[in-house]
Amino acid sequence: MSMKKLLTLGIAVLMAFTMLTACSNKSDGQQGGSDKPADEKVAVTVTVWGPQEDQSEDNGKWLQTQCEAFAAAHPEWEITFNYGVCSEGDAKTNVGTDPSAAADVYMFANDQIPDLLKSNALAELGGTTLEAIKKSNSATTVNTVSYDGSVYGVPFTANTWFMYYDKSVFTEEDAKSLDAMLEKGKVAFPLNNSWYLAAFYVANGCTLFGADGGDAAAGFDFGGEKGAAVTDYLVDLVANPNFVNGDVSTGNDIKAFFSGTWDYQKALDAYGDNLGIAPAPAYNLNGEAKQMKAFAGSKAIGVNPQTALYSEHPEIAVALAAYLGSTSAQQAHYDQRNIIPTDESINVGTDALAKAQMDTMGYASIVQPLQADMGNYWTPAQSMGDELVAGTVTHANAAEKTESMNDSMNNAAVQ
Repeated sequence: MSMKKLLTLGIAVLMAFTMLTACSNKSDGQQGGSDKPADEKVAVTVTVWGPQEDQSEDNGKWLQTQCEAFAAAHPEWEITFNYGVCSEGDAKTNVGTDPSAAADVYMFANDQIPDLLKSNALAELGGTTLEAIKKSNSATTVNTVSYDGSVYGVPFTANTWFMYYDKSVFTEEDAKSLDAMLEKGKVAFPLNNSWYLAAFYVANGCTLFGADGGDAAAGFDFGGEKGAAVTDYLVDLVANPNFVNGDVSTGNDIKAFFSGTWDYQKALDAYGDNLGIAPAPAYNLNGEAKQMKAFAGSKAIGVNPQTALYSEHPEIAVALAAYLGSTSAQQAHYDQRNIIPTDESINVGTDALAKAQMDTMGYASIVQPLQADMGNYWTPAQSMGDELVAGTVTHANAAEKTESMNDSMNNAAVQ
């Protein structure tokens, strides 16, 4: 073989080797969507916002502890955490004002979902995260973080109300029936508070924006025979000498009242060792038991779709949110701060407060609708409550007053 042919062959082999090496390196560099070799960790900084109480030494630094546990469970990621203080109620303002400069993962109150979505500050959840949410929570709880058919947060505790009562006066069986309780002792209920009044109407089939609160065009359906029948019942309720409008502070002889976890100490002070706690009872309407249903909301963990972390590694942000709302994290939240879980697999033992809230979310509540026109419900409902308490609603005008309330809700909604 001539020298010229040997030189030509050598150049060809060298070029082929070079091209093969280049392709191999390019393939390795694209592993996981980064320029790092496959065996090198992805290094990221994750910003997490939560309330001060979850980050304090006195409460065991729940947030920091859970985030570090998450990092330990994912050695493939080298995570540095950056913590910030933001209460669930302030998320709409603190995150929504400038999402690109806000946290990657944060905690929020569910009624802020529409506003956070308008700011493009809340990511839709799907896949295994969504499956876990649905598996661990009641349908009502899942609905609290749902909007227009999609889920936008990992719920970790509920916001609703239930009943506190004196066990020396009422048995557990009595506590299932409002009418049975009224035969034995004084029961207080804030009838002129719109957040509570709806429980009576919803129990008899009245709806707000359809059966699940998701149909904006359906409006309010508190009229007709079903609505009038409830108003008629409430006229008799107010006339009952054992009914009191208000709560336990209304009088020393109140043996049951309705509120949420925030009034636990008030209930304990009133009833001591005889304190009983249960979901709202049923009431007897024309011979049929109607289960009262409280408005329900939740607090949840959300993911911000406008941060650099989400654009580069959305799987990390979503995985962290899922972890902070997981069974183990909710258990720790409950143990450290008495944050009552939504995860139905968690055993709260003999904790009557936790059981009452979880049972309420399970069968004695409806989601407080997230519709824009929900604001048109509150004033007409309060006016109905005020008139019932004042005695200006009677059996003779109950149907008329009910239609007036329903018309006011819907007319305000379309103006």
